[in-house]
Amino acid sequence: MKPKFGRAIVGGLVGTIAMTLMMMFVAPMMGVHMDIAKNLADMTGSSHAVGSAVHFLNGTIIFPAIFVFVLFRFIPGTALVKGLLWGGILWAMLEILVMPMMGMGVFGSSGPGMKGAVAALLAHLVYGASLGGITGWNSARSALTANG
Repeated sequence: MKPKFGRAIVGGLVGTIAMTLMMMFVAPMMGVHMDIAKNLADMTGSSHAVGSAVHFLNGTIIFPAIFVFVLFRFIPGTALVKGLLWGGILWAMLEILVMPMMGMGVFGSSGPGMKGAVAALLAHLVYGASLGGITGWNSARSALTANG
């Protein structure tokens, strides 16, 4: 199956919205405060609105483009599994590279700690599942129709 970038954009948008809602409502239930737009704004020295725009640009355009045009053919499994793996890769990059850049240490050791790392992992897996699931929706539906 050759993935369609348009579907990946929709999947990325759905995943980014789901991830953002999880940061707003689920993370606080876990005792974690997560505001990626604020963190991105602080990193770039800009406003919260710019941080939000960067968050949605990454999740809706940039990460789906990398997923479809670079990684899709190399990651094993169904489109859903590929999306989950991509979400896991993004989470690992966040925890190992981005969190230290924000002064929070690897896996948030100087910030939210393991609660934050687990909350971020759940959010990234939801993102990846949305991206992969929606990107591969037609092929999964076609396979079910052909086999059933």
